[in-house]
Amino acid sequence: MSSPETYYRKGFGLKSAVQGTLDVDYSGGLVDLLREREGTLTIGDVTIRLAREFGFCYGVERAVEYAYQTRSKFPEKRIFLVGEIIHNPHVNAKLRSMGITILQPAQGAFDYSEVGPADVVILPAFGVTIRDFELLRAIGCVVVDTTCGSVLNVWKRVESYAKDGFTALIHGKYYHEETRATASQVTKFPGGQYLIVRDMAEAQLVCQYIEGTLDREGLMAQLGKGAGPGFDPEQHLARIGVANQTTMLARESLAIAEAVGDSMTRAFGESHLAYHFRSFDTICSATQDRQDAVDELLREPLDAMLVIGGYNSSNTISLAAICATKVPTYHVEDATCIDPERGTVRHWDAQRKTEVETPGWLAPSGVLRVGITAGASTPNNKIGDAMARVLATRGIGREDIR
Repeated sequence: MSSPETYYRKGFGLKSAVQGTLDVDYSGGLVDLLREREGTLTIGDVTIRLAREFGFCYGVERAVEYAYQTRSKFPEKRIFLVGEIIHNPHVNAKLRSMGITILQPAQGAFDYSEVGPADVVILPAFGVTIRDFELLRAIGCVVVDTTCGSVLNVWKRVESYAKDGFTALIHGKYYHEETRATASQVTKFPGGQYLIVRDMAEAQLVCQYIEGTLDREGLMAQLGKGAGPGFDPEQHLARIGVANQTTMLARESLAIAEAVGDSMTRAFGESHLAYHFRSFDTICSATQDRQDAVDELLREPLDAMLVIGGYNSSNTISLAAICATKVPTYHVEDATCIDPERGTVRHWDAQRKTEVETPGWLAPSGVLRVGITAGASTPNNKIGDAMARVLATRGIGREDIR
């Protein structure tokens, strides 16, 4: 660990100094109004229903606040950020406007050649790999660590797996910053290994290998990108510990753990399961709360669901996936995706992996109920702006909101 003078994890005691700026940049009056009214706003035939839990979580608030504190603490220093602090384009653009340089990875690795001992580097809420941390420590620059506590909890679990000789089977996206950082934790122990699976379909491939219905070549052909260096299924899938990227679909993470555990039981027997398999619930409470709130909202009659957040935000994508099973769902990046005059919406198509435009997404007349939620990296002002655009589609202006 770096010395106390160059490594900061608890901010600089400047919360009160930056709170006013944070409120101006991210607070939303319309969201506050709906909170006062238990998440419901009805004007004429239109009702907006806001999920009980939505938007910025504690970990995101903390990361953004620490970035603002860092700028306040070091007004004259060069400040770098290792990738996006969270997956929201507006927040990252705001940090750039404050003179913070966001480093972008090239071929999966960050280049720190620009960074010197006199500079400041912020680590994002997702965390960074052990390699990245060690490179920055060697430079001797000031490091401000905003890694989310929920992510750190997963790291501790993965470390314990590697320490005890278990391969970490991680439910996540192999290219995601958080998952890369989590996977790197196994390197603290000799022989530590990991394998990343994107979803239940990929987890089933692991199950097939465990039970002998899929060979090594077949497994590696499909999951090789998510395997650690030197990964050997025969050796490294004999003992498995399950973990997850904190922003994945919670119910799928639990189902994957259950499926793999069942396969290990069939392969090695119930009496030997503890030696071959471990699983602990490492799902982020904020992620779970937002997904539970959406499930609750979907029990009501809704004509459409609007999910607001970055297109590269994993937790926002998970929320949209839940909603899409019950009601027409539109994942928008921000309010500009909604055109009240044309009656269209630009939104992310999860199947086609691209943004599409849909006309007539809301009925032009009659009773209308629209549910709204937002990913953990979406600020309240952006949620409020999107709500206003929904109302404007029916000719309702902000002056009509009382």
